[in-house]
Amino acid sequence: MTSEVSPKDRFVTVYGRKPVLEALADYDLRVDKVIVAEGLRGGAIAEIEEAAADRAVKVQRASAHRVKVLAGNGRHDQGVVADVVARKMRPLVDALADPATAPRTILLLDGLTTPANVGMVLRTATASGIDGIVVPHRGVAGLDPLVIKASAGVAFHAPVLRSRTAAEAAELLTEAGYPLYALDADAGHSLYDTEFGDRAVFVLGSETAGLSAEVEERIAQPLSIPMAGGVESLNVASAAAVLCFELRRRTLS
Repeated sequence: MTSEVSPKDRFVTVYGRKPVLEALADYDLRVDKVIVAEGLRGGAIAEIEEAAADRAVKVQRASAHRVKVLAGNGRHDQGVVADVVARKMRPLVDALADPATAPRTILLLDGLTTPANVGMVLRTATASGIDGIVVPHRGVAGLDPLVIKASAGVAFHAPVLRSRTAAEAAELLTEAGYPLYALDADAGHSLYDTEFGDRAVFVLGSETAGLSAEVEERIAQPLSIPMAGGVESLNVASAAAVLCFELRRRTLS
């Protein structure tokens, strides 16, 4: 069974005059449309409209309130948003629909609300060849310009899988037969000594709150990263890098 694909599962919405202009200037990106607040004029808006016309991208006008709703950020949208096609982004349920082509290694983000961490995780996971990164619509920083900047633009091309919540994703994944692993500094099993099957999900939780209760109850096994020098834990983005490239090492060995 596949889902009815929402625009939020197809596009990364960029807001702000400079980020929108940068998206239009990047011909590696496909911009679906630009939306400008009604009555907004000036040199920057004219430049955006001209750049959109050069690429045959439609420009729509909407109320300022509508633009703020679309941006999801009432302070920094500057009256302009653009929908950029994320070619590899799709609903998680669609990715799991055919077991023969379903992702093998998946990261699941649970409660990561700092945009810099989400962006760095997307960049690292994509660089290491992770098959899918579940970024829920709720409880995780949205794919906004801050995340895009932290990912160095990789967020547009990352294999992002969307679900409503991390709990919903965990349920779908366990029902599809994926064991869920989580990084835990106090775990008895080391990441380096644990064997994983053909398919596995690795959950990255909030540095302060940890995993949500609904996700934690589905964890098959917690894993630790051995530390030296009296260091107790790593930043979640750093821990993700260790995890992702250990998985990469295994595929190359």
